[in-house]
Amino acid sequence: MYDELKEEEIVRKVGGRFKLSTLIQKRMVQLNQGARPLVETYETDKMAIVLKEILQDKIYLDTSQNVGVNESPDFTDAPELNLDDL
Repeated sequence: MYDELKEEEIVRKVGGRFKLSTLIQKRMVQLNQGARPLVETYETDKMAIVLKEILQDKIYLDTSQNVGVNESPDFTDAPELNLDDL
């Protein structure tokens, strides 16, 4: 059904099968409650979205067994550097 789940890469990435199933379950709850996907996709299957998020290192299971989000810095709001001011 989901070939990604058969691969050991995703299990190692999360830290074990129990953590993987916990992460998937908790993220699915978030998506079902209206959270937006953290990956660009036209996929409507929430399980496929969660697997893509894991494989792209967008989410992880923190030490409190909650879903953590790896945020990439957004430089669009950063002020422009003017070299003449240096």
